[in-house]
Amino acid sequence: MDHRKTPIYQALINHAKQRPLSFHVPGHKNGEIFPEFAKDYFHPLLHMDLTELSGLDDLHAPNGIIAEAEELAANFFQANNTFFLVGGSTVGNLAMILATCSSGERVIVQRNSHKSIMNGVELSGACPIFINPEYDEELERYTHPSVATLQKAIHTYPDAKAVLLTYPDYYGNTYDLQAMIEEAHAYNIPVLVDEAHGVHFSIGRPFPPSALELGADVVVQSAHKMAPAMTMSSYLHMRTERVSEQSIAHYLQALQSSSPSYPMMASLDLARFFLATVTTEDKVMIIEKSAEVEQLLNESDYWLVRRGQDPLKLTLHVKQFASANEIAKLFESEGIYPELVTHNQLLLVLGLKPFEPINRLKKAVKRINDQLKNSHKHDTIELTTLFPEKIEELALSYSEMKQYSSKKVSYKKALGYIAAEAVIPYPPGIPLILKGQRITGNQISAIEKLAKQGVKIQLRDQSGIRIFTGIDEGEETT
Repeated sequence: MDHRKTPIYQALINHAKQRPLSFHVPGHKNGEIFPEFAKDYFHPLLHMDLTELSGLDDLHAPNGIIAEAEELAANFFQANNTFFLVGGSTVGNLAMILATCSSGERVIVQRNSHKSIMNGVELSGACPIFINPEYDEELERYTHPSVATLQKAIHTYPDAKAVLLTYPDYYGNTYDLQAMIEEAHAYNIPVLVDEAHGVHFSIGRPFPPSALELGADVVVQSAHKMAPAMTMSSYLHMRTERVSEQSIAHYLQALQSSSPSYPMMASLDLARFFLATVTTEDKVMIIEKSAEVEQLLNESDYWLVRRGQDPLKLTLHVKQFASANEIAKLFESEGIYPELVTHNQLLLVLGLKPFEPINRLKKAVKRINDQLKNSHKHDTIELTTLFPEKIEELALSYSEMKQYSSKKVSYKKALGYIAAEAVIPYPPGIPLILKGQRITGNQISAIEKLAKQGVKIQLRDQSGIRIFTGIDEGEETT
């Protein structure tokens, strides 16, 4: 197929060139009705912000330019079918779970998955069997479950309807996904992969292999995270007979807007074009510049730079005599914004283009190092005991949770009770406490220390946590 073609983008440009009169939605009328002070920035894009006009196809029943763009994407990503998503990878994760799991059925879930995976399992009413990740002493964080843990879970629950995994993790680290897929497929269990951070693996070595390449059944990718697409623009790929394409399509049309954004769909079209036209020479230059950035960042006494298998992800591991939050604020004062700040790490994400402003970064790093000379020692947060068991289940099923009321209590008073809401440090959006999970002392301690160090906890009411009432009185749980 000709990957120089961009059918959605070209159709929108051709429509705009006609200088059409708009007697249809949206209300900005091709950008003519818009606040004057904002027109300079928005106006070029508003010409492409259209609706399902003649020749512009329909995302939920594609048979024209959108169908052609999805076919081009499927060909490039080596999928049987590709769906364009305008609700982020979240909507893809929800759809693939709802299409494979029903109420009361078991599903094996990587515990340190994104909250959208947990929400999908809850919406399906399935019974999650959590496989917990291993703790990496060198990286000072949890990474991924072992193959042995997955094997044990499948042998214990061979009737599981799906295995839900994340690959790569936020930090660009991969693992032996192929072995896990083969283990699941031996029991004819489909493997659904949240590959939100790995869309660029499709351009080949030296990047790691993609989840589709390794045999996954359904894969969701955030095009906007590592490819040049607009925020919330994602792909869902299928390469399987184990999951119904019709069921996936049904849930996508139910969960996504009936007025999908044409600029977002065009950006998905263009992102595929961009990835498909990256040359070997381009990759060499990108990798060389990322290595130069890594070397420059290593010139500090206040952090160590570590890189996973993805060369575009650089993690600064902060030493004890500085705090990650303090360092992040210094970077921001220089106009440099990290992707993620945890209690002891900063994640920096490079793009699919050689990084050029090296001198600016070098000067900024020098000034930051100078300002950190008066830093004081900071407490560490012990996370190694968050997942003491290899395999876990919730204390209540999702159907049982509906039978109980809840109340808000302080974290200290929540010890031993069952959580009625998830507690999610964001980013990365991985629940520290799950809804339906019995709350432990280690979890409470970690939350208090994270909050003290300025890590954002994604709760509307930050004063505590909701617990289910009328079940038990709480107990000492480590």
